[in-house]
Amino acid sequence: MPSFSASTAPAGRRRPALTAVTAVAVATLLAATGCSGSGSGSGDQGGQNSQNNQDGQDRADASAAPKDLTSQKLDWKACPTPSEAEGGGTSPSPLPGGTKWECATMTAPLDYAKPTGATIPLALIRAKTSDPGKRIGSLVFNFGGPGGSGVTGLPSFGNDYEKLRTRYDLVSFDPRGVGRSEPVECKDDKQLDAYYAQDMTPDDTAEEKAYVNGLKWYASGCEQKSGKELPYVGTVNAARDMELMRQVLGDDKLNYFGISYGTELGGVYAHLYPKSVGRAVFDAVVDPSETSEQGSLGQAKGFQLALDNFAKDCVNRGDKCTLPGSTPQQIEGFIVALLDRLDKQPIAGLGSRKLTETQATNGIAQTLYSKEYWPLLEQGLDEADGGSGALLLVLSDAMNGRDEKGRYSNIQAANAAVNCVDSKERYSLAQTKAKLPEFRAASPVFGDFLGWGLLGCSEWPVPGEWDKPDVSAPGAAPILVIGNTGDPATPYAGAQAMAKALGKGVGVELTYEGQGHGAYNGGSACVQNAVDGYLLNGDVPKAGTVCK
Repeated sequence: MPSFSASTAPAGRRRPALTAVTAVAVATLLAATGCSGSGSGSGDQGGQNSQNNQDGQDRADASAAPKDLTSQKLDWKACPTPSEAEGGGTSPSPLPGGTKWECATMTAPLDYAKPTGATIPLALIRAKTSDPGKRIGSLVFNFGGPGGSGVTGLPSFGNDYEKLRTRYDLVSFDPRGVGRSEPVECKDDKQLDAYYAQDMTPDDTAEEKAYVNGLKWYASGCEQKSGKELPYVGTVNAARDMELMRQVLGDDKLNYFGISYGTELGGVYAHLYPKSVGRAVFDAVVDPSETSEQGSLGQAKGFQLALDNFAKDCVNRGDKCTLPGSTPQQIEGFIVALLDRLDKQPIAGLGSRKLTETQATNGIAQTLYSKEYWPLLEQGLDEADGGSGALLLVLSDAMNGRDEKGRYSNIQAANAAVNCVDSKERYSLAQTKAKLPEFRAASPVFGDFLGWGLLGCSEWPVPGEWDKPDVSAPGAAPILVIGNTGDPATPYAGAQAMAKALGKGVGVELTYEGQGHGAYNGGSACVQNAVDGYLLNGDVPKAGTVCK
């Protein structure tokens, strides 16, 4: 789902989250720019929609890949250096014990309605199980976005999943349109610098016109550079790719760990292929019952809740808190006033680049994905108040996939492409402006930004597929659905809605009373034991389990 960004994607449903990929990017950018954290510092598919009301197995048959693709043999080799579209960097380091990561390319139909037609290459990565004698099969990960590279994301999390590797090969992939899987491209690096700095909360007619023209300009670039693949990068096709992947990997069932948008992808897979679902975990759960507008409004409330918790923590630390104000309301008032100042006059950022209101809002949101980043938020706000926007600009860059050399990954381009081919919602300027009061009421800090984001797909060259994704999966094996009560990007209610939508006996809800985006890596032994117990031993937790 959801993440906060200044892309052309609708502000709701999904945006790139602070996964390990962007967490590493933050650390790299901080080091490269000389910033330092305080405290501990350191987230149609052609005509296919008509199939959505059929039985799951019928859908599987209708979209089956030809035998020459289902029987293809993957050529696993040492992983190359990540591409610029994947975010750059170095090849992944070996895991404890010396196990090396291996990469391969799987071929899939570009259009599953024409399975013997054009194809698309999909980049995969794996680490073999540490105990072959107890191997269950592959455990496939999707870390969210959409637009996040699994080929770079899985090694970044590496050590966190060592226990799961005792019984699984750990596998992830760059979904179609992402990273090394025919990446969607829209504009060059210098053009993106200007685009992400623009005012995305217009205050008058001239600014509104500039904002809409910016959306048109960006969408036209995507069509010009990637128009042939744009109709085929949606979630339904990505789910079909996972079914092909299951067969190519030689697994009887798909064992799956989906995080953030990965939960929606997993839900759509379960709907299409209920009989192929093995042991599956959904963490940081997208609400499948909401439209993009509803999801966006929920996200405004979620980020506001996280900011409230940050402000309360700052006040509770007394004189150790560097921000002005003796109450949470005063601290948040200071943040609103700072953003208003930046709207009128950007401040020095990095080199010749300035920090704008849009980038500052993005940077603030970036830190709310994890409580560990709260010291960076405090430091960034304090420095911006003093006239230096470097740290908040670094955080915004990480959200947008920009490295210290000014090169952008394609996380935002892919994010926009998937969101806009999934969602049917297309808002006019008048409709968007009519919604703004509700968004502002939900969040004085993030409401304007997310409300204006409703225009995101208005100029997109490809129509959307659904109002809401269908994730009903009668007959599927139990799916563990984990909701975090303090999650800003995928609010807690999403887990309840997903468990219900999957169906009786399928969705098993577990609650984590914590902070940040996601639960498994949040430090709760209770959560990790529940997830590990299910994935490793098949022990399904009792529905309604609460962890702290």
